[in-house]
Amino acid sequence: MTVLIYNIAVALYTLGIKIYALFNAKAAKWIEGRKGWQDVVRHSLVPGEQRIWVHCSSLGEFEQGKPVLEALRTRYPKHSIVLTFFSPSGYEAYGKQTIADHVFYLPADTKANAQKFITLVDPQLTIFVKYEFWYHYLHALAQQRRVTLLISATFRPGQAFFKWYGGFFRKMLGCFTRIFVQDAPSVTLLAKAGFADRVILGGDTRYDRVAAIAASVQPVDAVTVFADGCKILVAGSTWPSDEAALQKFSRLMPKGWKLIIVPHEIHEAHISKLKDQFINDGILFSALKADATGIDKRVLIVDNMGMLARLYAYATLAYVGGGLDKGGVHNVLEPAAYGIPIVIGPVFQKYVEACEMVEAALAVVVTDGATLVDTLLKMVTADTDTTEFKERMHEFMQRHMGSTDRIMISVVQDLLPDSI
Repeated sequence: MTVLIYNIAVALYTLGIKIYALFNAKAAKWIEGRKGWQDVVRHSLVPGEQRIWVHCSSLGEFEQGKPVLEALRTRYPKHSIVLTFFSPSGYEAYGKQTIADHVFYLPADTKANAQKFITLVDPQLTIFVKYEFWYHYLHALAQQRRVTLLISATFRPGQAFFKWYGGFFRKMLGCFTRIFVQDAPSVTLLAKAGFADRVILGGDTRYDRVAAIAASVQPVDAVTVFADGCKILVAGSTWPSDEAALQKFSRLMPKGWKLIIVPHEIHEAHISKLKDQFINDGILFSALKADATGIDKRVLIVDNMGMLARLYAYATLAYVGGGLDKGGVHNVLEPAAYGIPIVIGPVFQKYVEACEMVEAALAVVVTDGATLVDTLLKMVTADTDTTEFKERMHEFMQRHMGSTDRIMISVVQDLLPDSI
């Protein structure tokens, strides 16, 4: 790929979003959130303040980067933190949190936008979380010799960075001052590609994040009443293929068990479909809050965002969705933080933590919807002592924690040492 082809791709993508915005609310928010961005940024920033810029693609990356954001806030209280998102789902989920001083949509990656944005923000330190590679932003930061980090990243041999035609992509890697990766294979790949001088095995900050959530989790009153006296299967981040199997499971679910479904998409059409699927025995979370009689239902459908990590606290067993589809399994670390058995689909190979959990026999893999139903039924009807499992899961989580500290040590000692 050349810069010209990249520019054309960005332009076509932006045009496609504008057209799609005529029919799709999320795309419309993507466009609306970037209107007049220069004035928005200029009027929000305070002249003379020192700034740290952290960029996250969406909600998942924000949760991954949050431990580092919190550590930066503590270590550099006089700096302002500028947080940017690519996706509306991340921007909107941030809501009224106060961890950042300024929150913006990242303007489209053109040369002009990148130079104007970096000139306005003037960051002393920039952090990209996990999968963000924007050529013009990275090139401008490197040209201006800005300290730029990539954290919690993973790399695989099949990626363009490591192909004969991947020179354009390797240029982006060369723009980072430090690249903190999750696993040793990523270190090896980057070293062979010529980046041994800047790659650090830093681990995955999500371990720190989910552990903090689990340690301070607050109960959800309506769910506490719904779950009272029952064992709970929490099915998180589900897709339609997952939900079709869960519908069959719910009909066979033994007495004393209840099912909580937290779909990945909560738009009106999807929630309406779920209501129809579980019409005889299901209730929406929004209705449960208003209707106390709903506690006798056996299936709870969660129709709002941001609750999943808290709901795993109620789980006796967890199913993490996405793995029955080509997109792959979602976040297995959130239930792992509570030490509960986890079931996932067969598409998990891109995710280091899922691979490690499967290898350590801490996650059960099913091959399709039918085996998911069979596996869940076997697990919910088995009278198994989970004490030993919880101990092994706890040891696994403890072994992987500490990524935030490793990143911050590098920042404080080498990259931003003189700021207090």
